[in-house]
Amino acid sequence: MSDAQPQDPPQDWQEVPMSARLVLADGTIIKGLGLGAIGTNIGEVCFNTAMTGYQEVLTDPSYVGQIITFTFPHIGNVGVNDEDGETSNLHATSRVRGCVLRAPITEPSNYRAAEHFNSWLKSRGIIAIAGVDTRALTAKIRENGMLNAVISHQPSEQFDEQNLLSMAKAAPGLTGTDLVPEVTCGQTYTWDQTRWSWKDGYEHTTDSPFHVVAIDYGLKRNILRCLTHAGCRVTVLPSTATAQDVMDHKPDGIFLSNGPGDPAATAAYAVPEIQKLIKADIPMFGICLGHQMLALALGAKTEKMHQGHHGANHPVKDFTTGKVEITSMNHGFTVSRESLPEGVEETHISLFDQTNCGLSVKDKSIFSVQYHPEASPGPQDSHYLFHRFVDLMRSKNGNIGETPNT
Repeated sequence: MSDAQPQDPPQDWQEVPMSARLVLADGTIIKGLGLGAIGTNIGEVCFNTAMTGYQEVLTDPSYVGQIITFTFPHIGNVGVNDEDGETSNLHATSRVRGCVLRAPITEPSNYRAAEHFNSWLKSRGIIAIAGVDTRALTAKIRENGMLNAVISHQPSEQFDEQNLLSMAKAAPGLTGTDLVPEVTCGQTYTWDQTRWSWKDGYEHTTDSPFHVVAIDYGLKRNILRCLTHAGCRVTVLPSTATAQDVMDHKPDGIFLSNGPGDPAATAAYAVPEIQKLIKADIPMFGICLGHQMLALALGAKTEKMHQGHHGANHPVKDFTTGKVEITSMNHGFTVSRESLPEGVEETHISLFDQTNCGLSVKDKSIFSVQYHPEASPGPQDSHYLFHRFVDLMRSKNGNIGETPNT
């Protein structure tokens, strides 16, 4: 045996401060390094499997009410910039509740980086905890479902863990909660920016043959860009817009956006208006929450999922083409396949768990998908859906206009 004695650590060595806590409603207490904003927040913990696009994820209004666990270990490597945010309503009153990281934030190394990820988190009021075994936390969510939790960052490292646990247990959760009022736009506006390209960045269009009215339940910017790129000029209305408000703009097409919360709660005021718009027989396209709202308006039901679908690598089969596409998803509720009424056709399913991922209405120019075809930075397998929407408007309007090349 060696007689060597333990050596003192180097002078520049120090223990990582345990300045954050993630306290789950089941009693699990996770300690880690606090990053981003200082404070305490409550949300539902989910996990996201994307390897890229962390800025898009954290600015997606559909994530309001949730604490996001990133399964990819290196977050921060491309920094952040002013172009990649997805929140269309910059004055929204709410945002994601927090994020959970495996490792401390990676230093940015990208020519588009304009700011360090940690300073960006601080400026947006997002609390983060690093040093967490995210694989173990993901396994817990897969086994037990998405749990309510409290995330807290205190540089003093002083926590009343029992109080945090009580807060987590008392959290109402997302079921029955309408979060759309926190993220929808406050007034009507128009959009003409197209998708980003390597050479030209974002451009603007002035000659679009089709007018689409989008109802904003938590609308992402890249959805608007994809609509514009496909040949649409877009007018955005708040979530409380009536069917008459929509029709007053004389749309060629109607778009129902993504958004957060329980669709059954938002349905109380949105579904009656959507039902009126269905009767108007104008081409209609819905994404994510918009898909769920359309399904409810048609007589189907929605239900809470066990772990939800969150990530950029979800395989979906399109029955209309027979193709499988890799998609981006972000939802904790799903349309019950068994509840789809007569006259409504299921067009897409998840190949992970066979949950519903798309529908269309027979004899009407109406369809929707559960996933996000606009996802940026990708995948881009599903961009065809925006052109499918334009084709419906073209057919309805006597084949005017031509769809731009993808």
